[in-house]
Amino acid sequence: MKYKAPPYMYDVLPYPPAQEPWLYSAKWRYVERTFQNLCRRYGYREIRTPILEQTELFTRSIGETTDIVSKEMFTFTDRGGRSLTLKPEGTAPVVRACIEHGLFAQYPLLKLYYTSQNFRYERGQKGRYRQHEQLGVEVFGSTDPAIDAEVITLAMDFYRALGIAELALHIHTVGTPEARARYLEALRNYVRPYLSQMSQEAQRRFELNPLRMLDTKDPKEKEILAEAPKLLDHLDAQSRDHFERLQEYLNALETPFVVDPMLVRGFDYYTGTVFEVKGKGLGAQDALCGGGRYDRLVEECGGPPTPGIGFGLGVERCLLTLEALSISLPIEPENPEVFLVLLGDSSRLRPIAVRLLHDLRAAGIGADMDYQGRNFKKQLKRADDLGAPYTLLIGEDELARGVVALRNQTTREQQELPLHNIVAHIKERLNQG
Repeated sequence: MKYKAPPYMYDVLPYPPAQEPWLYSAKWRYVERTFQNLCRRYGYREIRTPILEQTELFTRSIGETTDIVSKEMFTFTDRGGRSLTLKPEGTAPVVRACIEHGLFAQYPLLKLYYTSQNFRYERGQKGRYRQHEQLGVEVFGSTDPAIDAEVITLAMDFYRALGIAELALHIHTVGTPEARARYLEALRNYVRPYLSQMSQEAQRRFELNPLRMLDTKDPKEKEILAEAPKLLDHLDAQSRDHFERLQEYLNALETPFVVDPMLVRGFDYYTGTVFEVKGKGLGAQDALCGGGRYDRLVEECGGPPTPGIGFGLGVERCLLTLEALSISLPIEPENPEVFLVLLGDSSRLRPIAVRLLHDLRAAGIGADMDYQGRNFKKQLKRADDLGAPYTLLIGEDELARGVVALRNQTTREQQELPLHNIVAHIKERLNQG
């Protein structure tokens, strides 16, 4: 039997794959570190949550009428009879953790970031996977539109730090639940005469959650909805003022944006600001990041009334975007700095080499040696294949004289040095470049 990764899941490899270069662990690590360093500069702290949560957490927070809950969750009953779900998104687990550990009571303003593996059983395609890694931030405790602008700016700065400069920011507001209720009545009244011309999915959304109709990809439905009432015209005064102040802050930051009345996002918990960051020239899968405000989610999950805002972005789509735009990342070298080569097969040489290898590593020097009994030439070739700039040659004759030979693999120059202080000498040599 030939085993393979599950459909629309993948392996991230230690060497650059020939077919899918973005599935290279060094690239993933660079993207993650860029995000983590940026979050720390913005004053955010890391939180980690389990890969599994109680199913009710998601049905309650995301909404039972959403596609994620109704069609896409990986849910099972464990041996204790509990219904558990592989997390499909990152926000609800963070809210649950903050409630469980009393963080809202201890810290009036919480600024958090996370790296999360999310799972959704959806129609797989390039850039949309059933397991995907999400980077995200959540801020709890402030309704100030300035924090909305900060969260959006952090997302934009992350992509710019990777070299993705051509970005389009789309913003909208879904207002309060009360304002949405008034709007949904107007939207239903507008759509009802056209309903027979629309897909079964649109008709289902009409009954369960009409706001999701605006998220259609169908050209005919887009045409019908182009003249639909606008949510912005049904906002309460507070929501309208919040949205206008957000735009003022974005203008002050010289961040171009588009007010997109069709932008509603996919989760029921959003209130107020919603946004997406899109990559230009990337085709249909151009949404790189999305988020928004959820001022009632904490309370709905059993916590104290606490406003919140955040975003999530997919690492896979980020890496695919970098590849599509031919942007090279400054990957840190993973090669050893020194490779030990044994001259001969003496039982006396190997213990010396093993100890020297340990001493080099303890001094912070990347070092490796041959473990397959290769001859001298093949050991040197292995050093070149690994990209080691130096080799350290150890033989019976050198050992008897208390020296080892340090060889520059580029110039092929070789120098004998005392064995007793070889580690300090190599460290000095490497520091000199």
